[in-house]
This record gives sequence, C-alpha cells and structure tokens, in this order.
Amino acid sequence: MTPPVEPYPSTPRARRRWIEARRGPKNVLGPAQPYAALWEEEAGPGGEQISTATVFLTNRECPYRCLMCDLWQNTLDSRVPPGAIAAQIREALASLPPARRIKLYNAGSFFDPQAIPPEDYAEIAEVVQSFERVVVECHPKLLGPRCLEFQALLTGRLEVAVGLETVHPETLALLNKQFTAADFQRAAAFLTDHNISLRVFLLLRPPFQTEAEGLEWAKRSLDTAFESGAETCCVIPTRGGNGAMETLAASGSFVPPTLQSLEAATEYGLRLGRGRVFGDLWDIEKFFTCCCSVARV
Repeated sequence: MTPPVEPYPSTPRARRRWIEARRGPKNVLGPAQPYAALWEEEAGPGGEQISTATVFLTNRECPYRCLMCDLWQNTLDSRVPPGAIAAQIREALASLPPARRIKLYNAGSFFDPQAIPPEDYAEIAEVVQSFERVVVECHPKLLGPRCLEFQALLTGRLEVAVGLETVHPETLALLNKQFTAADFQRAAAFLTDHNISLRVFLLLRPPFQTEAEGLEWAKRSLDTAFESGAETCCVIPTRGGNGAMETLAASGSFVPPTLQSLEAATEYGLRLGRGRVFGDLWDIEKFFTCCCSVARV
C-alpha cells in the first residue's frame, strides 16, 4: 500500500475539510428536474436483457464527503420541496421508452431524509408502481426503518445499491466512507432479513494502492460482497475529476487502473458464479492508454 500524501489528514473531520477545499463549483441545477435520465438494457440473472430506466435525481448533497466522489457536482445545497422528487421521476419517464425496471440514483442515499423527503415515499411509490424492480442507493449506516417503510409501499421488488468500494481496511478508512467492512456486512444482513436485494459498487485500484494491490483487493471485495448476499456487483475503475483525486495523482498516491485489470477483476467475479458482475464503462475513455484500448472496451 502506498502511504498517503503528507498533507492528507488522519481524521474524518479533517479529511472532510481537505476534500472540500479542493472542490470546484457545482453545476447550476434546480429541484424541478432530474439532472439526467437514460434507458438501457441490463443483463439479467439468466443473461436475458432487461429494459431499465435510470433517473438521476436532483436533491440535497450527501452528508458524507468520500475522497473519490464527484457526484456532489450535481446536487443542491438545500432540501427539495415536497413533491419535487416524484415530479422529477414523472418528467424523466415521459422522455424514456417503457422499461421493466427503474433505478432511482440520487448522488447519495435515498433514505437520507434530507435528500429524499420521507413524506414523499407514497407518491414516489405510486409513480414507480408499474416497475417489477426499483433500485435505489444508500450508505450502510442509513439503512433502517425508512427503508422498510418505502419497501412496504412498492408493488415491485426493492433493491438497494451500496458503495462498499473495498474491504481493504486502511484504504476504506482513507476514502472517508465512515463505515467498516463489518458495518457493510450488518447492513447486508439487514437487507437479506427483509427480503431486499443487494447490489454492490466496488472500486478498482482506489488511491494508495498499486496496480497489483488494486486487482487483488477488488477480488477480495467481490468475495466479501457475494458472501454477504449480493446479487449484483459492479466493478468501477477509479477515476479522477473532483479536485482531491488530482492532488493525490500529483503526489503519486493515485494512479488510475488499467483496462487489463478491469477485465481481470470482472472475469474473476464472473467465474465465481455467484451473481451478476458488471465492469463499469462510465467515462471509460479516460482509461485509454494505447491503440488496443477501444478493442478492449
């Protein structure tokens, strides 16, 4: 493991200030519209293609300040008014083809009451009642009664996506996620106990890891995710773009992973045969290094 760059703080509160100090401006958004929406086909458990609508909701910024996060760029500084989230979903769906499943991603935690008002759960559930599965994202420490309240309102199955990132204990702490692998496992058990599906996001070569360590710990993290009941894992090559990561890159504490490692991690997960594994291709062009990169993707 590469030691953190000298100015990088050792406590969550100090890391928060360090991360925020390196930010640029947010994008100018309002609470009336989602900041993006897309339609895609996602491989199902048997390999079939499942039509999926993804709505990127505009809402208040996540209270956590994760080192690698750039999602804050499309968030607000205040809580959205009542009814805004349901209206955003309606607007997004009106622009997309029909789909069987829907992802409601809000650049934070769906069950953070300052992001998605709990008093709007019923209206949101009504808007998505035609979908066989509803996927939301949430920090492990924010899973609890509000999750069960929303689940009870749905006609389809609820799936929660959790950003575990890595089970390397030191790296996970340095990412400022403010939870441990044990916290994740407790959250996963909570979801399993209440018949809620689990999707896990994992980082390939986060800061402070070498290429070999990045691949090895991605494999170990896949093991932990599936052992904890995950149905789906998404391996995400760690990228820059938020200011903090550029500072770490300049000091040598962060180097993006290679496409070869993304292939190897994804193949390892698939060979486990325990669930779906996706290699994330968002902004994949940032990882192109040679003439074979396009063919690899």
